[in-house]
Amino acid sequence: MFLSRLGRPPRIAMFNAAAPGHIYTSLEVIRELVTRGHRVTYAIPEKYADLVLSVGAEPRPYRCVLGMDTGDWLNKGPVGCMEAGLADSMQALPQLASAYADDRPDLVLYDWLTPYARILARQWGVPAVMLAQMSDWEPTEEERAEAARNSRPDPRHEAHERRYRDWLDRHGFSDMDVYTFANRPDRSLGLIPRFLQPHADRIDPAVHTFVGACLGDRSHQGRWQRPPGVAATDRLLLITLGTSYSDEPGFFDNCVEAFGNLPGWHVVLHVWRDADRAALDKVPANFEVHGRIPQLAILRQADAFISRGGMGAVLEALSCEVPMVTIPRGADQFLNSQTLRELGVAREIAAEEVTGEALRTAVTGLVEDPEVADRLGRLRERMAQEGGARRAVDLIEAELR
Repeated sequence: MFLSRLGRPPRIAMFNAAAPGHIYTSLEVIRELVTRGHRVTYAIPEKYADLVLSVGAEPRPYRCVLGMDTGDWLNKGPVGCMEAGLADSMQALPQLASAYADDRPDLVLYDWLTPYARILARQWGVPAVMLAQMSDWEPTEEERAEAARNSRPDPRHEAHERRYRDWLDRHGFSDMDVYTFANRPDRSLGLIPRFLQPHADRIDPAVHTFVGACLGDRSHQGRWQRPPGVAATDRLLLITLGTSYSDEPGFFDNCVEAFGNLPGWHVVLHVWRDADRAALDKVPANFEVHGRIPQLAILRQADAFISRGGMGAVLEALSCEVPMVTIPRGADQFLNSQTLRELGVAREIAAEEVTGEALRTAVTGLVEDPEVADRLGRLRERMAQEGGARRAVDLIEAELR
């Protein structure tokens, strides 16, 4: 059993938000910490407490108002999303300061959606490590100039910066600017392979270490098997828009047009919103439609995958060697999609250009190209060499020595 410099098993606190993709990405790291004898508490909204319990950690429920898992995130715009993040941090901080008042941890782990954890760590005098899906990189002068030319001023931005600055000043971070606080951690573990990180050569290796995907056991999500009558030789397609960006009028009808009763194909269609499922007029015989799915279990048998291209979905698909059609809408999805296209394992369709024909052409083109399968095999090998959850925990323990 690992003993910290205090001579006892360390107490570790993880802080995360109501965002399933962010929770699943790091869940195996938490499991590995618990397996090694660490006591791990996990600040998480109540609806996700069972996930935390499934890996042996202790949930610390709190109220999260971010809205990423309810669809409220969709129409806020860039400054609106930043404001939502700040509002969530401001209301979460006192909740969790109180929750940990008599149980201070020896180390803090956090997601980029919960930057207030840095404040708690500084107040407690303990190390803080971000578990990141992607790291911030240093832009070149040319990139700075291009961003300035393309920026569209939002009158709310200055007010947001003032509110953020005042909040940091009140909580002991007057020495740090807003951008650095939110985007430049003291220590970061990238739970992605290095090849998915844009401009990885500009990342400081003394701060950021890439450990690859940390997927592990997902049996708590359930199992999936081919329905009776679906031949073992039929190709399997998984389609999902996830939760945060699932509002796409007409998309599911396009999927039915593209693949409905297509010979040799079986389709699992994930439709998160009840209203969207109800709006599907007729479900073809080769389709099954669900509001919740065991995504990784399906991908382990899939031949192709249509998604937004969020990092969680990308990591799962790469680990299962499944080619992707991406339809990015926001957040990291555009960068992920660009990287996958450059690696030769995905095709991208702009959201406004989605048609049944475009979907079918993209999917069939990927699965019929043997070079795509070869590339996916090589990428999976590279991911495995980065160490995964075990290496992540080795590095976390190094922070406690």
